[in-house]
Amino acid sequence: MPATSPAHPRRRRRTNRLLATAAGVLTVGALAAAALPGSANAGEQHGKGKGHGHGPSRYQDVQLLSFNDLHGNLEPPTGSSGRVTELQPDGTTKTIDAGGAEYLATHLRQARKGHPYSITAAGGDMVGASPLLSGLFHDEPTIEALNKLELDVTSVGNHEFDEGAKELSRLQNGGCHPTDGCYTDKKFKGADFPYLTANVLNEKTRKPLLKPYWVWKKKDVKVGFIGVTLEGTPDIVSAEGVRGLVFKDEVETINKYAEELRRKGVKSIVALIHEGGFPASQDYNYDCDAPGAGDGISGPIADIAENVSPEVDALVTGHTHNAYVCTVPDPAGNPRMVTSAASFGRLYTDTTLTYDRRTGDIARTAVKSANHVVSRDVPKASDITGLIGKWNTLAAPIGNRAIGYISGDVVKDGTESPLGDLIADAQLEYARTLDPETDLALMNPGGIRASLTHAASGAEGDGVVTYAEAFTVQPFANTVNLRTFTGEQLVQALKEQVSGSNTTSPKILQVSDGLTYTLDLTKTGADRVVTDSIRLNGEPIDPSASYRVAMNSFLAGGGDGFTTLGQGSDALVGDDDLKALEQYLTANSSAGAPLAPPAADRITIVQ
Repeated sequence: MPATSPAHPRRRRRTNRLLATAAGVLTVGALAAAALPGSANAGEQHGKGKGHGHGPSRYQDVQLLSFNDLHGNLEPPTGSSGRVTELQPDGTTKTIDAGGAEYLATHLRQARKGHPYSITAAGGDMVGASPLLSGLFHDEPTIEALNKLELDVTSVGNHEFDEGAKELSRLQNGGCHPTDGCYTDKKFKGADFPYLTANVLNEKTRKPLLKPYWVWKKKDVKVGFIGVTLEGTPDIVSAEGVRGLVFKDEVETINKYAEELRRKGVKSIVALIHEGGFPASQDYNYDCDAPGAGDGISGPIADIAENVSPEVDALVTGHTHNAYVCTVPDPAGNPRMVTSAASFGRLYTDTTLTYDRRTGDIARTAVKSANHVVSRDVPKASDITGLIGKWNTLAAPIGNRAIGYISGDVVKDGTESPLGDLIADAQLEYARTLDPETDLALMNPGGIRASLTHAASGAEGDGVVTYAEAFTVQPFANTVNLRTFTGEQLVQALKEQVSGSNTTSPKILQVSDGLTYTLDLTKTGADRVVTDSIRLNGEPIDPSASYRVAMNSFLAGGGDGFTTLGQGSDALVGDDDLKALEQYLTANSSAGAPLAPPAADRITIVQ
């Protein structure tokens, strides 16, 4: 599996943002308050039709519940991954513990009450980079949970390709794992919902890998869903995971299938897009339309939203793990909702789409949407509790094993993080068992999926690191690879953190003990890595000398835009990176002498 970063910059900007006209744009508040045309009622109530008896009213509210980037988090996520911040009326913020499939199920079921026309959709990355409870079983537990959550449809995300196209097809269609077989006495039946892959083509047939779109129908109401993942998926997934596949432009693909749906008589359309944006605030309930429509969101999704056909009525997005509900004008200048529900099941979005039976389209000025917290103050859904218990029984003998001890939280947050340093040190120590001449190790930040928390997550006790917790940190099954580079190549690799495809969204590698340099964020492009400051054990890098570098297989394949790391010589492939972390923790900590969080002072940052 690859080690990836949630965010990925687009290869190009398509156009400048369209200027919204005063007549064509409404804020979210205005959308929510807008009256429906005429005097028709939005509910499924019977009233006078065209003077000939009784029938359904012209307008029908359709509830769209959505979430994204679950990543197999069936149990409540811990640390910052299990919290959201809520903006209060007085301007302060409140932190709320959130997430957990047992609570998500309850919230969704409560939200559906009183809404006979309700659809549940997702924006990709339902699986992959998952905690041990799901990842150990190739995410079969998550698919089973999503079936119980009554998910109707989802797009694929980049992580759906972590184990390749054949494994994605197995998750869709069922069957036991080709290597590990069946985990229980029942054959895995697969997803009850369709995965949509409109812009993911088979290289040979040039046809979508799975369905490109799906149409939800109830009585005379039809809503079409088109699902795409980010075009840049091959840049952030291991080469093996996307072998034989072609990833097409998101906008072109959505527009193509929107036209096809329109020709088939489906005029109400939602795009499920595994690509996202960067909000102006980390509070899940901030006003994304202040001071103007869509002003609170930037990044790839803003470009996409401004160019997707006006035929599409709403965009459910993901990938960046952020929360937003924004009104971004479509190319015709009309208001259109763009939403994302953060990640790990901490939020869900409730959007009301008002369907016009006369036109078959959505009345855009009546659309309203809001994110809601998956709080843990509601009853747990017993069927999900039972499912988690079943899989925990199978996972417990492996997951509960203590592998190390820490004296405090070892967090993954920050440009350079304590956990990033720890992992790089672990890979360097392991690599030196393969080749004593190994000089340094580099770790990509997106491959670090959770922090190590000092507080116990179960019955293991405070400060104990279990195998399950380490698995959650590094779930990709990458190997530790060794390559030899010249000093010139090493410097170039460090500059690729802030140049090329990483220019606008830097990916700062975590570095092992002994490697130091200055990152000057007041500069631009590659100059942000100050060449003369780069030192290894206090000595300047010699451009013509050779350096032995350890890294995971994702980086060794040139992932995350590090093309230079895909080069090098004298390649040597070691064991899995999780094993390297486990061995390091076991060797360097004990109950009486726990490991202290690294100081994260190897990179000097100038801002």
